[in-house]
Amino acid sequence: MSDVDRNKLRWRSRRGLLELDLLLVNFVDDGYEELSTEEQGHYPRLLEEEDPDLLSWFSRNAKSADPDLQALVEHILRRVQP
Repeated sequence: MSDVDRNKLRWRSRRGLLELDLLLVNFVDDGYEELSTEEQGHYPRLLEEEDPDLLSWFSRNAKSADPDLQALVEHILRRVQP
């Protein structure tokens, strides 16, 4: 991924909610490259979701109806939880 593409993705990951910013921006910096090409394709779709939904998914109060997005949420959470 080029630096320009990474910066665009990083910028899109900034949500305005500190909790989501910490998770998503750090994930782009440290974990995005670990994803398969298919999983990387799901990440922009995740960013299209509403902040309240994302916060609910990442706090494990709800699950995404889309299994691909839910798998990505779980992957991101595994990176930050002991």
